[in-house]
Amino acid sequence: MTTKQETCRASELTSKIENKTACVGIVGMGYVGLPLAVAVFDAGYEVLGFDVDPNKIECLNNGTPYLKHLGDDFSAELATTDRFKATDNPESLKDADIILLCVPTPLGKHNEPDLTFVTKSTKAVANILRKGQLVVLESTTYPGTTRDEMLPILESSGLKHGVDFFLAYSPEREDPGRKTESTQSIPKLVGGLDETSGRIAHEFYGRVVKNAHLVSSAEVAESAKLLENIYRAVNIALVNEMKLILEKLDVDIWEVVEAAATKPFGFQAFYPGPGLGGHCIPIDPFYLTWKAREVGMPTRFIELAGEINQNMPHVVVDKVASALNDDKKSINGANILVVGIAYKPDVDDIRETPAAEIIEDLYKRGAEVQYHDPHVDSFPKMRKYDIDLASVQITAESIGSHDAVLIVTNHALVDWDLIATNASLVIDTRNALARCNDIRCRLVKA
Repeated sequence: MTTKQETCRASELTSKIENKTACVGIVGMGYVGLPLAVAVFDAGYEVLGFDVDPNKIECLNNGTPYLKHLGDDFSAELATTDRFKATDNPESLKDADIILLCVPTPLGKHNEPDLTFVTKSTKAVANILRKGQLVVLESTTYPGTTRDEMLPILESSGLKHGVDFFLAYSPEREDPGRKTESTQSIPKLVGGLDETSGRIAHEFYGRVVKNAHLVSSAEVAESAKLLENIYRAVNIALVNEMKLILEKLDVDIWEVVEAAATKPFGFQAFYPGPGLGGHCIPIDPFYLTWKAREVGMPTRFIELAGEINQNMPHVVVDKVASALNDDKKSINGANILVVGIAYKPDVDDIRETPAAEIIEDLYKRGAEVQYHDPHVDSFPKMRKYDIDLASVQITAESIGSHDAVLIVTNHALVDWDLIATNASLVIDTRNALARCNDIRCRLVKA
């Protein structure tokens, strides 16, 4: 039954949302939080950007861009307006009417969900929680996280959900570098822990994005996000496995996919690669497999896809070793140039990049490695990897001095013709040299 207090607080917050007087706090100014902050700001709201990284806060307040794919203009605008403030002080969040959590949800060393960032940020919110606030989790996670993990922490403040504050889940759908879509144009799923929370969250997001889709619960929204990325992971695994089979039959998987894609229904093209990257597809399926074990259900299909995709970096290095062997060279002591370390083309995003595992494997087998990436100047320290390398410039001479060139990421800015005409051996995991008319190297597709 709806109480008078709930109705009053819900009505007050809804009015603030409608007349654009609500202050929106966003926790996490990374690949999800920063584009969302821009979208919320563009919708006319006051935005408070919070991050524990003081370097990001300094960049935001100075108008210095740190995510290249977003461009430069928005950074200068946010730094010169009164409607945006960046801070690393969690106490500032008490001024926000709506708090959106955009924090990482990585995996532990045994592929179990790591909710450390969600828990810490929720505790920070609980410390400043006041009556009338809406809290929304945007991080990808297993069904039940918002209700079972966040709610008890928030209610430890003494405030009661559905009466004093409201709680919902709305999964991020960011795809860094995609030019055809923006945060505003991508439909947004919204699910509340109760009907009122869902309605308020839907009211808010409906004013930020073109299409906000309300579902019946937070658990539906959490599950839908997992399904989106598991769908991609499984289909990528399928085409990776088919590639390995077709190689034995001397059939080009790239031509096969393009041929199948001529069918106007019942087929969506997925392409093979050197392994999965980004924060979603390599990680999200394991959130569901972990939750499924909790209720005693097997996830053989998902786990098999994970095994195939996780093994692809080692399949690539095996291909490098085999190709060198055909040239009567050993991978031990070979000079390898890796082209592209970002996890996808035309961005500087290296989260979960397969290039890290590939380079580590090359090192273990005794290879000497350099890399060229026009978007990543130096290999940043990662959770699992600490690779001390910086991008090198490529010339006809430098390319020719390497025993093999390994293409991991097919950036548009790379001079592929220079590689095709000057390398002695190229192992191409992305079909990047298909665009070249003059290929003088020995080309091995992997």
